Amino acid sequence: MEQLSAGGGNAGAIGDVVGEDDSPIVRLVSLIITNAFKIKASDIHLEPLEKRYRIRYRLDGVLFEVDAPPKYLQNNLTQRLKIMAKLDISEKRIPQDGRINLKLGDVDIDLRVSTVPTTHGESIVMRILDKSSIQLDIPQLGFFADDLELINHVIGLPDGIFLVTGPTGSGKTTSLYAFLNAINTPSRKIITVEDPVEYQLGGINQVQADNSIGMTFALALRAMLRQAPNIIMVGEIRDLSTAEIAINASLPGHLVFSTLHTNDAPGAITRLTDMGVKSFLVASGVRAIMAQRLLRRICKNCSAPAVASDTEKRLLGLSEEYIANHEFYRGKGCDICNGSGYKGRLGVYEIFMITPDIGELIFNDEPDMVVRERARANGMRNLRDDALRKAETGTTTLEEVVRLTVSEEE
Repeated sequence: MEQLSAGGGNAGAIGDVVGEDDSPIVRLVSLIITNAFKIKASDIHLEPLEKRYRIRYRLDGVLFEVDAPPKYLQNNLTQRLKIMAKLDISEKRIPQDGRINLKLGDVDIDLRVSTVPTTHGESIVMRILDKSSIQLDIPQLGFFADDLELINHVIGLPDGIFLVTGPTGSGKTTSLYAFLNAINTPSRKIITVEDPVEYQLGGINQVQADNSIGMTFALALRAMLRQAPNIIMVGEIRDLSTAEIAINASLPGHLVFSTLHTNDAPGAITRLTDMGVKSFLVASGVRAIMAQRLLRRICKNCSAPAVASDTEKRLLGLSEEYIANHEFYRGKGCDICNGSGYKGRLGVYEIFMITPDIGELIFNDEPDMVVRERARANGMRNLRDDALRKAETGTTTLEEVVRLTVSEEE
């Protein structure tokens, strides 16, 4: 197997990461990783099926299959990757996690490796962490001016909690790093606790959580408070203990950033109270919640005007008047975007400010729907609103707005 194709493209040679004397398996593994990196894929999936071995790359949030080696090489590839990730090659019955550090040309990349035993062998997923590509400037994340003003207000507060919510892979960590980078000055002490620490940030103290040795988020957070920080970032609030410590830390003068897994921003309130956090603590400690997703950008090279389909109009509830007053675009597909019509991604946001009237509703344990309706009345735009605004500017397509929001709204 000399090369892998990706969406019809050829990713090139790998002479910069392997030597001429390396074995075919070593060269093959390097080829798989290098090709994924060159097309800017975010993940590599190596999946053992019954009669074949499948390799897929995730590009701009969408998986596509590439040429794969024959099934009989499955065990060799698995063993090589586990060695590179410093995993136990003799253990095939339980999941394992590790990291691979590589230098591709002048670029240092990390791969976060996860193995899971399946019916037909061990499935491996590698998340590519390219240190040179992380966006640490807030304006690059895709905020409109009014939302950017809200974000700058929140991250400039002296205390309180700012939560970022969304599913895995929605860009929460990137957003948090950008926020921390914006307020990282010599006069502030910033400490983070993460699992794992994905990127090293200059001037910030980053702590690696590790449940296997008892270094939980809650334990690390308690220790961090004794370090007299101004700003704290907790990678994720997973349980009541972590939530209560984070909220109590925010009350006496710490600004705390963290994440939750909820579908929308107001839903984070319900999630916290379901964990067991008292409503008065939520109302007094949380300053704002931001839900986010990632939309694919239209490829600039092949962007062209497009007509909204009847299905898109129906699913998004778009009136004929609205359609007549806006122009939409779609990528035709070209060599630059591998025929997909999309190139790159940008964020879509729902920013939920905890105003005094919202805080009163939370304090009184009002239902999630009542809180959401009040937030909408106060001017909060939901994910669909923000996605449509980005379609109106020609940044993305109505097709992407449907894919992102129709199954998650209402």
